[in-house]
Amino acid sequence: MMAHDLTTSRVHDLTNAPSHHAPSHHSPVEIARTWIGTPYHHQASARGIGTDCIGLIRGIYRQLYGREAEAAPAYSRDWAEASGEETLLAAARRHLVEIAPDTAAPGDVLVFRYRGRTAAKHAAILATPTTMIHALEGAPVSEVTLSPWWRRHLAGAFRFPGT
Repeated sequence: MMAHDLTTSRVHDLTNAPSHHAPSHHSPVEIARTWIGTPYHHQASARGIGTDCIGLIRGIYRQLYGREAEAAPAYSRDWAEASGEETLLAAARRHLVEIAPDTAAPGDVLVFRYRGRTAAKHAAILATPTTMIHALEGAPVSEVTLSPWWRRHLAGAFRFPGT
């Protein structure tokens, strides 16, 4: 995801997002489940071949809308710590609709911080009220319990436009 000037308005810029309903007949959860078992691979976004958490969200977006939301630049594993900027949250705000975390429903994107006040750097799809689908280093894409640990580290929630 591209860096974003955080001094700009936090109003949702949906100019790059489709203004109509998603063309796919499948829900984000149905699409995400087709990625289960895909090996973890940093910076990748290829179902069945390799992906990271951002690549998973990119792949779902591509299937819903038929294109990338934006070109993803190369990023290091420590990108959030190195920059200190909320790059992931800013990109989500550019292409998704921000919602209150307590209103998240299956198919919504959850964004997490690993520690306290560090920049958010992990994303998942809410699959059911108690599970999420994500790509985590060292494991294939999996549907896992949305445990109390993950809930405490939730930094934001977003909905795909038109879903």
